[in-house]
Amino acid sequence: MRSPQAVARGQPGRPALLQAMLDAFRVPDLRYRILFTLAILVVFRLVAHVPVPGVDRVALRALFESNQLMGFLDLFSGGALRNLSVAAMGVYPYITSTIILQLLVPVIPRLQALSKEGEAGRQRINQITHWATVPIAIFQGYGQLLILSRAGVLPQTISFIGPDALPTVAMIVSMTAGTMLLVWMGELITERGIGNGISLIIFGGIVAGLPQMVGQGFVERQNMGGLLLLVITAVALVYLIVVFTEAQRRVPVQYGRSVFRGGRMYRQSGSTHLPLRVNSAGMIPLIFAFSIIILPGTVASYLADPTSSSFIARAATSAAAALSPASFLYWVLVFLLVVIFAFFYTLIIFQQQNLAENLQRNGGFIPGIRPGRPTQDFLNRVIVRITWGGALFLGFVAIAPFLITQFTGIRALQLSAASLLILVGVALDTMRQLEAQLLMRSYEGFLR
Repeated sequence: MRSPQAVARGQPGRPALLQAMLDAFRVPDLRYRILFTLAILVVFRLVAHVPVPGVDRVALRALFESNQLMGFLDLFSGGALRNLSVAAMGVYPYITSTIILQLLVPVIPRLQALSKEGEAGRQRINQITHWATVPIAIFQGYGQLLILSRAGVLPQTISFIGPDALPTVAMIVSMTAGTMLLVWMGELITERGIGNGISLIIFGGIVAGLPQMVGQGFVERQNMGGLLLLVITAVALVYLIVVFTEAQRRVPVQYGRSVFRGGRMYRQSGSTHLPLRVNSAGMIPLIFAFSIIILPGTVASYLADPTSSSFIARAATSAAAALSPASFLYWVLVFLLVVIFAFFYTLIIFQQQNLAENLQRNGGFIPGIRPGRPTQDFLNRVIVRITWGGALFLGFVAIAPFLITQFTGIRALQLSAASLLILVGVALDTMRQLEAQLLMRSYEGFLR
């Protein structure tokens, strides 16, 4: 029986990544967590293929080819909306609820007080988030079904009055229950598996769509030069995402504390650093920006009528054309909105952390900066400066599909910026957690 230190050294010539994977499966507890995570993801994919009855598949496929909003929502459902399954809304209502609560915490005194009560306060806010998910899911389910019904995808009218009331209620209830089921499954992964469960649910849905994307690549076989350029650009983009996701500004922090020993008081000090991420907002600015820019264009497309002499119809036609993904203005607005929301969300979340107050309470200080308000002002200046890099990077990633399409000439194969951010971010987070689990057991990890 070899010791963990001997196992950690691995076999001669064996790749480090492969050795780390084998080490992970040698640990019973870690093996259980990995297999449990994979089992939940398999169940999620099964649920994603349980359809709502009476759906016109041909009309549904045509709707997704022409409607950007539905395609954006399909991203967070893991492909379930494209099949109109009971999990068609995915975990998007929960994400919406989480974002709303984060924005309301500094505004509502009661929520702000809960956020300062430690673990008990966080659990209470988490409970409120779950309760708020239900009405959001009901309204979103009704809106999605209404759009699908007007597009001819559903055989009946979506209404709470008349003979169609019972089928409407049944579909909304089943879709809401599907959302809460996915949230529960995600939390099971977080508790008993590896990684963030909600993120892994979205991750699993995106990965499930990769074979279809590869199949679409064969459509462009006649443009091998453009296809090769697309692959190279995608690899470079993934590299940039990794760099900016891991990039951080380390602010030096020193701690001074008094220790009573042998009847005398001794002053001890230690130094560490405060990591401030360049991209603190993650992909949230992309969600805000695309939601805002897609919704007006979708509404305008329903009111547009080029043959009508009505002012509203002609204005809607012009707005629908200007806010379509084929328009240059569309991508300019996306870039600007992403940059704006990156600053907005980062500053809100940063203010909620109360870093200057926590440092002062724990006896920490930044060398050369007075504790209290001067420390807060200094950290604010630092976070604003480094957020410029993260915001411009997110803006570039958001418009990357448009730029790649213009350079490669390939339109049948699209790279989703949000998908790449999710894939890379979730993969890094999961590997980081596996790394920590392996290092706790004296094994070498994935990251070098």
